[in-house]
Amino acid sequence: MEAYVVSIAKQALYLTLILTAPPVAAAMMCGLVVSLIQATTQVQEQTLTFVPKLVATVITLALVGPWSLMQLVNFAHSLMDSFPTYVK
Repeated sequence: MEAYVVSIAKQALYLTLILTAPPVAAAMMCGLVVSLIQATTQVQEQTLTFVPKLVATVITLALVGPWSLMQLVNFAHSLMDSFPTYVK
């Protein structure tokens, strides 16, 4: 039983890592591009990076959303299928 719980926790953490990677990567890349532009033009406005990062994150979530939902549903389905074998 203890190994099962550890396995579920491991799968959940891995799934969290996989599902959050695309929006975080998009925000990082957008931030890097905006930072390079700011360094080139010497415009040092701190709030300038917020809106492009937000737009990039929303677009990424819209594009990756169906895949992410499918992964979450598959994980929940596997949990529900194996649950009765471990409940006594």
